[in-house]
Amino acid sequence: MGDKQSFVITLVFIVVAIPVIVGVGSDMFKRWLKHKEKMAEALSAQTAEKAAQYAAHTERLEQRVRVLERIATDKGVDLADEIERLRDDRPVN
Repeated sequence: MGDKQSFVITLVFIVVAIPVIVGVGSDMFKRWLKHKEKMAEALSAQTAEKAAQYAAHTERLEQRVRVLERIATDKGVDLADEIERLRDDRPVN
């Protein structure tokens, strides 16, 4: 009788318990995977936003450098003289 009861318990375990455990584990894995995907999407969006901010900042800096280059090249020698006068702290004639 013991062998028969042991066989039934083993059969019930194989037929019922294992599929339930695998099903629950599969559902947990799917939820974990979905969570990871959402986190990756959020990180990607945040990274793209920061990249856009850096690009805009770089563009503003490049515009400022262009203005400074234009100022420096438009005035040429006069600008150099003005800078030297400021350095020497000489009065302007």
